[in-house]
Amino acid sequence: MHPYDPPTDPWLSVIHQDRDLLVVDKPSGLLSIPGRDPSLQDSALTRALRDHPHAWAVHRLDRDTSGVLILALRRAAERHLQAQFADRTVQKRYRARVWGQPPPEGVIDLPIARIGGNPPINAVDHENGLPAHTRFRVVRRGPDTADVDLFPTTGRSHQLRVHLCAIGHPIVGDPIYGPLTLPAAPRLLLHAHWLRCKHPYSEVALELEAALPPELTL
Repeated sequence: MHPYDPPTDPWLSVIHQDRDLLVVDKPSGLLSIPGRDPSLQDSALTRALRDHPHAWAVHRLDRDTSGVLILALRRAAERHLQAQFADRTVQKRYRARVWGQPPPEGVIDLPIARIGGNPPINAVDHENGLPAHTRFRVVRRGPDTADVDLFPTTGRSHQLRVHLCAIGHPIVGDPIYGPLTLPAAPRLLLHAHWLRCKHPYSEVALELEAALPPELTL
């Protein structure tokens, strides 16, 4: 894993804000919440806390994944949103660039378990793994890669990365699950593009979108 040197410009890119929510477009390379090590204190949450002393993390994105990240600004909002994630009523769409040419669409239904490591690594484990489910659809093809939309209905750690690697199409730029023989990319090409949930106060459907980064529009 490369040294922790998160981007700082912009410091925090806000997609949506009201009295209950702060939704940011987290950049690749920035932790969602601070790590245990003193060198890993910079995160989307700690940056938000500078202006919002009562911000709480509702969910997380991997350090190297960019996109929609929701922070709650009131405790009741945190509980409401966490319940939605736990009940799997939140709809999510990611965009990734993968190696090879996967089928036009499909479903990956493979259980995932933690196998150790530092940072922790996960793998498909049919005996001890927890259920994990991902639907995918190809949106564009290149000579050696394909851009896919990913629709996870579970939220296991590293789920999308493990699932795509398991079917032979690892995400471009993945420093953990991608084969070392493939050309490197400047970042993990995985982006949390869109999310739909209920607003914790009004319960009106709220659709949140983070524009695709330049690396995924080329």
